[in-house]
Amino acid sequence: MDFAAARTKMVDNQIRTTDVTSHEILRAFLTVPREMFVPAERQALAYIDEDIPLGGGRYLMEPSPIAKLIQLAQIGPQDVVLDVGCATGYSSAILAHLAGSVVALEENEALADQASDILARIGGLSCAVAKGPLKAGYAADAPYDVIIFQGSVEEIPSAFFEQLRDRGRLVVVEGKGLSADAKLYVKEDGVVSGRFAFNCGVKPLPGFEREKTFVF
Repeated sequence: MDFAAARTKMVDNQIRTTDVTSHEILRAFLTVPREMFVPAERQALAYIDEDIPLGGGRYLMEPSPIAKLIQLAQIGPQDVVLDVGCATGYSSAILAHLAGSVVALEENEALADQASDILARIGGLSCAVAKGPLKAGYAADAPYDVIIFQGSVEEIPSAFFEQLRDRGRLVVVEGKGLSADAKLYVKEDGVVSGRFAFNCGVKPLPGFEREKTFVF
């Protein structure tokens, strides 16, 4: 299979057509070999416009939502980025082409090991995989200029806003299923405010479910 041709078609047909206009982002998606980040038996499907199962209930998000979320974050070349739920590291590799450095956070041991191996094989990226519970963020390398989530969440733990640098941006899909929204949160003088960006239904990240309360 001609993966380079498939990569170009993905960018032209799935990403450009959904209002992703940043040349840097488009170049990153044209550069990173998505087929390396999926199971070997699914490599032929690496560039389809669907989520790809990675095992353990986790998925590689389809290209268009990832690209739109990254564009929303307005990442600059000096930014330090926390990629929450990096899975096998594809999103982190894309982010590393845009940012100064990336912390790729993953709690699934097998996925984190795969991410470390794949990113090392690609080489030349300022990206480090950190293992730990997703819900806690990663305080060791905080504060971050950008925090981005690779899946939807029902609620955002306060730890993430604490780990966000002043004037930092947090990009997340908030909610469940097709009713979820992509949102941009910005921290100014210690105060966090958020706004709706676009509707976005993506697979959930584990551990961010809202606690169920008893209703009479």
